[in-house]
Amino acid sequence: MEKKLVYTGKTKDVFALDNGNYLLKFKDDCTGKDGVFDPGENSVGLTIDGVGDVNLRMSIYFFEKVNAAGIRTHYVNADLANTTMEVLPAKVFGKGLEVICRHKAVGSFYRRYSDYIEEGADLPAYVEMTFKNDEKGDPLVTKDGLVDLGVMTEQQYDDMKAMTQKITQIVADDLLEKGLVLYDIKFEFGYDRDGNVMLIDEIASGNMRVYKNGEYIDPMTLSELFFA
Repeated sequence: MEKKLVYTGKTKDVFALDNGNYLLKFKDDCTGKDGVFDPGENSVGLTIDGVGDVNLRMSIYFFEKVNAAGIRTHYVNADLANTTMEVLPAKVFGKGLEVICRHKAVGSFYRRYSDYIEEGADLPAYVEMTFKNDEKGDPLVTKDGLVDLGVMTEQQYDDMKAMTQKITQIVADDLLEKGLVLYDIKFEFGYDRDGNVMLIDEIASGNMRVYKNGEYIDPMTLSELFFA
């Protein structure tokens, strides 16, 4: 099948296929700073051999589970030998939106709201959204903001929030079986030509904060534990 490069990303390249779908090529580049991995950073900070493979492996695993649960995603199939994933076409909301679901008060959430909550306290699958904008530090945006700015409809927001909470629970339950606790996770969503919301991008260890026995597990170790 013919493929044409349409976008070079930090951790993936995107190709257009002649069947109308797209092909994501997973790379070994990771976001971080000064050679230290950080999923929250906006630039490539290091290269870790095999990270593209494990990110794709975990994405396949969870996309298949999410699809089986009847939740719409862009996943079609994958080729581990070439670290590629075929996906359905989808438009992103605005210029890109990140959706975070939090089960525990840590990271930027705790820094913002530490006057009101203890670090590590339980949260009821709290969902927040940020615009992808490196220069502005990925600003938070509310439902009203998204609707009033014309980025999405109220229905799309409600669907996205419900899907986020369901997918997060699928991931959290799976990790818990392995003695791992999900604190928070980051997703990206898009929509198809009919406006239906779908999960896009990846579901990989680099997008989640996971602990074991109260200790943070870095993404590569998490992938090793997950597939052990």
